Amino acid sequence: MTERTLWHPVAQSPEVVTAPLPVQLLDQALVLWRNAEGLVQAFNDRCPHRGARLSMGRVENGSLECPYHGWQFSSGGQCVKVPAVPDFVPPPSQCVKSFEVQEAYGLVWVRLEASDSQLPVFAAEADAHLRKLNCGPYDVAASAPRIIENFLDMSHFGFVHEGWLGSRDATAMASYKVEATANGVLATGCKAVQPQSNLHSTQAAEVEYTYEVTAPYTALLTKIPEEGSSKQGWRESIGLFICPVTAESSRVWFRLAVADFESSDEQLQTFQHTIFVQDQPVLESQLPKALPLDPRAEMHSSADRMSAAYRRFLKSQAITFGVC
Repeated sequence: MTERTLWHPVAQSPEVVTAPLPVQLLDQALVLWRNAEGLVQAFNDRCPHRGARLSMGRVENGSLECPYHGWQFSSGGQCVKVPAVPDFVPPPSQCVKSFEVQEAYGLVWVRLEASDSQLPVFAAEADAHLRKLNCGPYDVAASAPRIIENFLDMSHFGFVHEGWLGSRDATAMASYKVEATANGVLATGCKAVQPQSNLHSTQAAEVEYTYEVTAPYTALLTKIPEEGSSKQGWRESIGLFICPVTAESSRVWFRLAVADFESSDEQLQTFQHTIFVQDQPVLESQLPKALPLDPRAEMHSSADRMSAAYRRFLKSQAITFGVC
């Protein structure tokens, strides 16, 4: 597996409408558009005729039209019309590179090279008891692995999220378990005393989470209900889905699966926004921007077991984009 053979989120599904949408993935410029059947198409954002950006064009008669000479490309990338030569039937060789697309979790996912890779799993999506919505996107001047590692880290709560997810008076990390899984890494028994762990918290409480990496640039947080809670048995989750735009910049979405049906979308998104914008300047300050996989490159403590396991996972997967 390489980064190019994995599925990556590139846009929210509602963003892809009638007008072409430019996006970037793994340093490659793409254009997204919907065909007459409503299916998202992903093309190389460069017309093979004279190199113009196809994203500057429009969708015409169910095909993507180049803004320069009006060449039209149908689903799959085949050229179907050359206006300057109306009777010409373009051969199969006259096409634009197209890529595989899926829609899931409210996002459009693209794979740049064919493989047997699957979409990252977000088990909470299938739980009808939970409400789902997306937060973002956030454009972050940090590598995708740095952002994932921050999401997995609880020891920064008392400093970066003081008064929210942590307190300077309670920074000691309880022991937790880390294990490898078929798709990544799992941490269980992760506990933290949090002043305001969610939108409706009115007092500090010890919260227990599980963290799971299910793909190189995807991580999940699952909240374990407190003993005696009315939500016993319900496990709220947050999925972190990242598009590695370049090796040092990323586009980030959070997928919430929560048991809160009273708050508005805006209220839930505002709370998540408050937490992430506390992280963002710290993430953007880190050097090197790429995540070091050599254990000697940075110092570590026993509180960093999950991040150490994540780095080993990236190395085992031969990931090279966003790491050093």
